[in-house]
Amino acid sequence: MPVTRVLPLLALSVLAGCGSHEVTVTGHAAEEAATGKVVFLAGPDSHGPGAHEHKAGSELLSAALRERRPDLATVNVYGGWPEDPAVLAGADAVVMYCDGGKNHLINDQLPAFREMLARGVGVVALHYCVEVPKGSASATALQDAIGGYFETDWSVNPHWTAAFDALPEHPITRDIRSFTLLDEWYFNMRFRDTGVTEILAAVAPESTMKRSNGPHSGNDAVRELVAEGVPQVTAWAYERPDGGRGVGYTGGHFHKNWQNDNARELVLNAIEWAAEN
Repeated sequence: MPVTRVLPLLALSVLAGCGSHEVTVTGHAAEEAATGKVVFLAGPDSHGPGAHEHKAGSELLSAALRERRPDLATVNVYGGWPEDPAVLAGADAVVMYCDGGKNHLINDQLPAFREMLARGVGVVALHYCVEVPKGSASATALQDAIGGYFETDWSVNPHWTAAFDALPEHPITRDIRSFTLLDEWYFNMRFRDTGVTEILAAVAPESTMKRSNGPHSGNDAVRELVAEGVPQVTAWAYERPDGGRGVGYTGGHFHKNWQNDNARELVLNAIEWAAEN
């Protein structure tokens, strides 16, 4: 693996608009003539060791991306949204790995987020990052970016072992084999009507509906789908009508799952695809 060169102008710590969290920014130069830039936006870790390790997961994916694509520069942001707009300038794709709902990184940054979409910047949203407040301006923005989002009282977030037996032909599934993995796979997203391509889908077992109805746990509509054995989409790709690409990947609750070759490489494929807009 090549030695990483850290960009000195981006190796800094700043306070940004995400509560009182210290936001760190570290840039990594391309090892070859740079052809693109990917920014990883990691929210504060929130679940203790082993889960929602946004910083470690983003660093792992960033390093793996540079190893397979030495022509790409990467920037790792941890703790919140960067205060300096230069951090996001020139980005071909942004990978968001953070808590969602009222704590989502974009809630207080919608003008900047919208400006990125207008420039055609690709957006990859991982795990809890696909959830934003229902019916909010953030929900509209995230749908515009990636084609769907986790909507409370509609979508659900059970832990279950998903068997991805049939993969569609798509650049994101390049060299990926069928795999089975235990994760907190969300499903029944609120999708746009057009432009969304299913990437991962599996039949959810009855155990996913063992909880009572609630904002994240269940509702009559999703119970009917599971009872009928309808495959549930857990990852998807989106071609934005005005340019740009988006990806939602609902796995990533457990940090150890990035050691699964198929899951990790699929997400890396997704990042590359989102950056090629």
